[in-house]
Amino acid sequence: MKIQDIYGKAVAMGIDADFRTNEYVEKLLERKKAKFEKLTDSQKEEFDQESLTNPYSDTRVLHVAEEKEITKVLCGIDIEPAEILLAKQLGGIDLVISHHPMGRALGDMHEVMELQADVFHQYGVPINVGEWLMKERISEVARGFNPRNLWKTIDAAKLLGVNLMCLHTAADNISAKVVREKIEASNPERIEDLLEILKEIPEYKEAIARGVGPKVFAGSPENRCGKILVDMTGGTEGPPKIYEKIAQAGIGTIVGMHISEDHKKEADAANINVVIAGHISSDSIGMNIILDEAEKQGVEVISCGGLFRISRNK
Repeated sequence: MKIQDIYGKAVAMGIDADFRTNEYVEKLLERKKAKFEKLTDSQKEEFDQESLTNPYSDTRVLHVAEEKEITKVLCGIDIEPAEILLAKQLGGIDLVISHHPMGRALGDMHEVMELQADVFHQYGVPINVGEWLMKERISEVARGFNPRNLWKTIDAAKLLGVNLMCLHTAADNISAKVVREKIEASNPERIEDLLEILKEIPEYKEAIARGVGPKVFAGSPENRCGKILVDMTGGTEGPPKIYEKIAQAGIGTIVGMHISEDHKKEADAANINVVIAGHISSDSIGMNIILDEAEKQGVEVISCGGLFRISRNK
């Protein structure tokens, strides 16, 4: 496999796992292409043209030092300059893959957050309400990334001649799909039943062994689940005010990767149960499934940076 083969496969898998339909995602891409065609030449030069074929702004090839056959990758949830140095020290690493984005992929991550409004809409929140709340949060996230140093890891990759990519929402879509399908197949009645179902997923079994397994952050194990929303994709946390709207739409429980204190307070106020499956373990699900596909093509995978590497090929 070449770098673009792995990247293209990951994006395609992310689209297939997207809570929205393939047709809807294609419609979004066509809409972006139509807007692009109306831009001036100077505006087109500034435009992220990769977004015309990839709907996930936080999934990108970050640096190509050398076009080559990829036989061995180093992959982590978080990749920093230390991991780039590690790749050079290990030797024979053809590509480093990060889950969490950096560079422009992080600076533009707010663009994928519109996905959340569509997900909330599928669970009964009016689309106008979801979009209105998300616009405020998207703007907040964009401002938050603006002053940060986003390029230090990419700079290290350039200096050391290391190929680098990140796979964020594409992988998170897969994680969300795996968890949602697992829950829907079992239809748990109570939160304690839901916890047992999550523990059957290999990455969460590993998380339990590491002391970071699924936990109840709002509600109690004896509570009935009601309708369950899996909230594991779309860049980062949505707006705290969404919990009131989710409750009004009939949602009783949210299963997520992580939750801030402000969000927990809003969930408590809205009488929403919150089960946090785990951040790194949830991230690892989607990454592992993508890496399994590369592994099938003869690519050796070495894990670092917190990845709970579990191959489903064995």
